[in-house]
Amino acid sequence: MGCAGSTPAKGDGNVKKIRKPKPWKQPQPITKSQLEQMREEFWDTAPHYGGSKEIWDALKAATKQDLTFAQAIVDSAGVIVQSADLTICYDERGAKYELPKYVLSEPTNLIREI
Repeated sequence: MGCAGSTPAKGDGNVKKIRKPKPWKQPQPITKSQLEQMREEFWDTAPHYGGSKEIWDALKAATKQDLTFAQAIVDSAGVIVQSADLTICYDERGAKYELPKYVLSEPTNLIREI
């Protein structure tokens, strides 16, 4: 007998709602252009860390969208979200994808360029 109030889990129960990352601070303040350079370098090299290029592409697309659209992207790509802020994810084959905070949000000490 099951619980009277239980409902079947969607899929395999690994669906986790994503959320904005917590505020964070870069050890050395950086400019927006430096942050963009770091992001570009990460995404250029990310597929070399293993996993599927398609999943890396989906994660990159998700990081550039609002939470609702990002959720749709990761769900449709079959990404298993371990950490709700997308810092740790897996694909359906078990490959791990780790995203640094700087690709997910801006640091609190970002230098605003004029």
